[in-house]
Amino acid sequence: MRLIFSSLLISLLLWGCTSPKTSYYKLNAEPIPVMTSVSNKMRIMVGPVSVPARMDRPQLVTQAAGSEVEVYEYHRWAGSLKGDVGRVISSNIARNLGAPNVWNFAQSTQAQYDYQVLIDVQNLESVQDGDVVVDVLWTIKPSAPVIKNQAQSARTKCVPQEIMGRSLVREPVSGSGFDALLSAQSRAFSKVGDDIARRFSESECRSPT
Repeated sequence: MRLIFSSLLISLLLWGCTSPKTSYYKLNAEPIPVMTSVSNKMRIMVGPVSVPARMDRPQLVTQAAGSEVEVYEYHRWAGSLKGDVGRVISSNIARNLGAPNVWNFAQSTQAQYDYQVLIDVQNLESVQDGDVVVDVLWTIKPSAPVIKNQAQSARTKCVPQEIMGRSLVREPVSGSGFDALLSAQSRAFSKVGDDIARRFSESECRSPT
């Protein structure tokens, strides 16, 4: 009887010491429509992506009062913040430009591209039941072959140049919990992709389509 009681006591103690279940999250990209024909043949590589050191960790991080941040040990990225940011932005560029050959640097071995988009996340502040604010510097860099081909082309006198831009986006968190927070982050980075795609469309120098 004493042995049974001791076993039950040990089981209860172990149950009480069990760590909470870890939840994993990702940013969601807007779906790319099926393209029956390809009119835009630009090859665009998005990345590398850099993020602030405090955000470059497996755990989710939110802004608390003042200068304090909260790191959630049991709420983590399924992959990485850098990888998700690159995936969402590249997806939105592809959707806006109608260009299927847009890929995330972190998820591809493809090395031949016409343009590279460097992403530097200066700030990401996320307040539960508040707002998500993202501040992103980005640079569109034409590849050396594109510059050479455009410079030698008889059809154009335009030589592609680097384009630098900055996107500051604020998105309200619609609801409570981490799902609502991550949804707001996804919308914010999607809008960064919209800004970059718009600059591609407005550029006077374009790769052959």
